[in-house]
Amino acid sequence: MYPDLSYLLHALIGTARDNAFSIVKTFGLFLLLAFLVAARLLKWELQRRERIGQLTPTKTLQVPGYTVTTADYITNGILGFVLGYKLPYAVVNFAAWQRDPGGVLLSTEGYLLTGLLGAALLVGYYYNIARKQDAVVNPVPVDVYPSQRIGPITMRAAIGGLLGAKLFAVIEYWDRFLANPLQELFSGGGLAIYGGLIGGFVAVYLYLRKHRIAALPVMDAVAPALIVAYGVGRIGCQLSGDGDWGVAIPNGIPAGWWLPDWMYGFDYPHNVLGKGVPIPGCTAEYCSRLAELHYPTPFYETLMAFAIGGVLWGLRKRLTVYPGLLFSVYLFLNGVERFFIEYVRVNDQYDVLGLSLTQAQLIAIGFMVAGLAGGVIASRQKRWTAEQ
Repeated sequence: MYPDLSYLLHALIGTARDNAFSIVKTFGLFLLLAFLVAARLLKWELQRRERIGQLTPTKTLQVPGYTVTTADYITNGILGFVLGYKLPYAVVNFAAWQRDPGGVLLSTEGYLLTGLLGAALLVGYYYNIARKQDAVVNPVPVDVYPSQRIGPITMRAAIGGLLGAKLFAVIEYWDRFLANPLQELFSGGGLAIYGGLIGGFVAVYLYLRKHRIAALPVMDAVAPALIVAYGVGRIGCQLSGDGDWGVAIPNGIPAGWWLPDWMYGFDYPHNVLGKGVPIPGCTAEYCSRLAELHYPTPFYETLMAFAIGGVLWGLRKRLTVYPGLLFSVYLFLNGVERFFIEYVRVNDQYDVLGLSLTQAQLIAIGFMVAGLAGGVIASRQKRWTAEQ
């Protein structure tokens, strides 16, 4: 496995493990790639819907020569302070940063003087920009298309998704949260994917409503991007061994299995959690492997996510005339995929009406029901046409 970039480079070109590249964690790298892939696919689809007239621009007042605001000074002052406070501390404590980047960056430790210096530098930079700007003239109304708002949309999806994922994880592991609230809140682990989807959806919906952008076509446009990005993120789970593996396989690989063995059962050597038994002769930072083979469920979910993404991408044009229908199909297929994969994943079970279900399965049922209901409602609405 490749818990960080140094292990991946070791496998590819033979460089040493646990070197400076170890600060780049594999899961975080693929999470970033997932957001980039989602942003690219979403922009393509938004632009297509803009060309056919389903999504229209909104008027925004642009003030020439006046681009630096009070909010810019405040936000960049805070950003400069955080960077100045944490980054020098991380460099000085590089060994600890290598072992636990999230723990070092999310701790309260840092250098106040460099934090103040960082804030002063960024505020001064923006003050210099404002000083050089021309005198303020009358505001000019300009057209801004949804595809031009990919940056803010992606940022809100990321922040809302992180908060939602953490909230649902806290709910699921309430006893662990009560035992150590601060550690659970500020740790880099313990994220619930469905919480992330719901949190990101709420954040983006509020943004669309604020800017008077039609929500249903944007939801349809984002559906293929969401599921493909989910598949990319699951690649990071599989490569890093972040604990999202399936249940143990007591009888090992069955006779007659013709695909590579790791596709059926895997012991996740060098997993990022350090779980399992020691690897004989290993002297690296991550030297554990699971004692038994486990189903590689992140790999299965990657395949299913890409398959669903292909289906949605293929349907997107013919379902354009029914705003909301493509997103409903996404909800249903997402729910089906997650409901059944949970039967071979390691997760806490809840007794619901005599059935033993996980939190993800309960939400998956909600997704399936919402997808069916949304599909019926969308298909009964007036068809959208380009002449509208």
